[in-house]
Amino acid sequence: MNLTSNPVLIVALCFGAYLAGSVLFAIPVCRFWRLPDPRALGSGNPGATNVYRAGGWQPAVATLVLDAFKGWLPVWLSHVAGMSILVQAMVALCAVTGHMIPLFYRFKGGKGVATALGAGLALAPVTTGIMALLWLLIMWRWRISALASLVAVTSGPVISALIEPETLPLFGLLTLLIVVRHRNNLIRLAQGRETGL
Repeated sequence: MNLTSNPVLIVALCFGAYLAGSVLFAIPVCRFWRLPDPRALGSGNPGATNVYRAGGWQPAVATLVLDAFKGWLPVWLSHVAGMSILVQAMVALCAVTGHMIPLFYRFKGGKGVATALGAGLALAPVTTGIMALLWLLIMWRWRISALASLVAVTSGPVISALIEPETLPLFGLLTLLIVVRHRNNLIRLAQGRETGL
């Protein structure tokens, strides 16, 4: 049997990606730096921005890198296994879903931006790189993480359609998932109450 069309392997890759995504690195990182649980601070989101508020750049960067890596690794493994773009996109979505609805934390997770960054870099590096640059520009100008994330992620489908069209379905679904997870931030942005760093 051709391994690239083996449904057992595909399911294993997707489930492995979900389990990897379910590891919320913000929590062990905060424990290592002896910081408060990020879920009990600020927005309550176990992500790099909240870790930054708790302990500064070092633990925040560690969280960002680890959360991105858990998205990148499963997609890279599926690529090495010779899986199609469609399967790689499914694996990416499973990793991001794991972060948002983690098995290990009673299905209460984060917003998935860093994990989507890692998965995107593995599958569509040009599109994801441009999105990351947009995030940095918005963050530099306004210093509001939610605004930067929303602008970057909603640009994804347009950029991918122009540069890497085979990944458009992935970026469309990621945009939907991440925007839904940011619904409270959208309300606060509309009301002018969203806080920056």
